[in-house]
Amino acid sequence: MALPDMPTLEGDYVRLEPLSHDHAADLCEATEDGKIHELWYTAVPSPEAMTQEIDRRLGLYGQGTMMPFATIDAATGKAIGMTTFMNIKLENFKVEIGSTWMANSYQGTAINPEAKLLMLSYAFDVLNCNAIELRTHEKNAQSRAAIEKLGAKLDGMLRNDMVMPNGTLRNTAVYSITKDEWPAVHDGLVARLDDLEQAEEA
Repeated sequence: MALPDMPTLEGDYVRLEPLSHDHAADLCEATEDGKIHELWYTAVPSPEAMTQEIDRRLGLYGQGTMMPFATIDAATGKAIGMTTFMNIKLENFKVEIGSTWMANSYQGTAINPEAKLLMLSYAFDVLNCNAIELRTHEKNAQSRAAIEKLGAKLDGMLRNDMVMPNGTLRNTAVYSITKDEWPAVHDGLVARLDDLEQAEEA
């Protein structure tokens, strides 16, 4: 099935806009924030590899398997990371949210929960998905905690699933959120954002 045109998803704290090479300079700066491209348990592009990574993601969009976004800080207008709908199977009404990374100084803010709220809302309410999948390295405790905080359920572990850039084998933790679970997940994300907003005002 043909992919829809890439949307722009906009919230109070974050804007997700179609990825392009116009974002490259900001993304090179973002990947150096905390040197996140040096983490062994995830795959974040280095500044030197950014153009190639943007090309790769845009190529997958052309093939109909990925919708790649730049994550934009609404306050500054700067690109601070990437996220995607990937492994898209619209015939089965299912997508994965993944290939996500964000500059270190923005982690733990309202950016990620609002980005997930925007993406999940689009996937369930516009694409009419039955399930949304999220995957991460078994050893990526920060990512797994964030996924579980969404309300996603662990489906299982894919053992020796991937070879990482450093040559190690990755066991992949597979999570999902179903259509029936979406209302509770939605309300939980809205409540988290309200709490963060109140904390900032205090």
